[in-house]
Amino acid sequence: MEVLEPEVWRARAEAHRRRVEAWTAPHLERRLRGETHPVEDFLFSYYGHRPARLRQWHPGAGVVLAGARDFGRGYVDTPEGATLDTAALLDRRGATVEWIARLLSATAARPAHFGCFGLHEWAMVYRAAEVRHGAWPLRLGGEEIARVVEERGVRCSHFDAFRFFTPEARPLNVLQPTRERQRELEQPGCLHANMDLYKWAYKLSPLVSGELVADCFALARDIRAVDMRASPYDLSPLGYRPIRIETPEGRAEYAAEQRGFAERARLQRRRLLDACERLPAASG
Repeated sequence: MEVLEPEVWRARAEAHRRRVEAWTAPHLERRLRGETHPVEDFLFSYYGHRPARLRQWHPGAGVVLAGARDFGRGYVDTPEGATLDTAALLDRRGATVEWIARLLSATAARPAHFGCFGLHEWAMVYRAAEVRHGAWPLRLGGEEIARVVEERGVRCSHFDAFRFFTPEARPLNVLQPTRERQRELEQPGCLHANMDLYKWAYKLSPLVSGELVADCFALARDIRAVDMRASPYDLSPLGYRPIRIETPEGRAEYAAEQRGFAERARLQRRRLLDACERLPAASG
């Protein structure tokens, strides 16, 4: 067991709170005003992890917070301080931990592909009467969007992106992802698979550290910005310069961003896997 002295863990908890407040406070202010932001609010609306829970710091399994008492749900007090009751948490959530670890491991072992060019967002508006982000205009007309999709083709391996395709777009995808095939198909170049590291991190919380959850959120936030910049929506009034993947220059820019995210995600995925692999020892 690692023991953190009071000044250390309190400083970490406060740094985490300040970091997360920069994301959650503007979101909550917009919600009070009845406003939505297609980039900044997406991680809260899509993933459903409450801002208050993201703000709560945890040290992770196998750590004693010296001098702490009644630290919160899932913690037990020891003579040295508070620590997670890892064994009890694994009794309740062991199957979830195992499922996440197997998905992360399978994804990490697969080669990365960088040829999709973000066309999943285009497939979501392909020949659609209504679009998901109706408050924002499209950069291109419906027929031009359809032409790009049909000429380039769609190569989406991520079920939670594919399920939002229009019915007309689904047959155009080279794959037909299903929830059952998720572990078989997810690959480490996929923006959505890498954005989902935030989901796996908070589902593992409090068994993983608050810093790791926040790092995964930061990655997902950056990915979402590029995801929407490469989409057919015009978010330039919000300060998002479009990545025009309908052009060779735009596709090259998108692929470069995708490779950078894949490297960042590789490190976060490894940290999550390492945390899962340490849990049996921490429960002893």
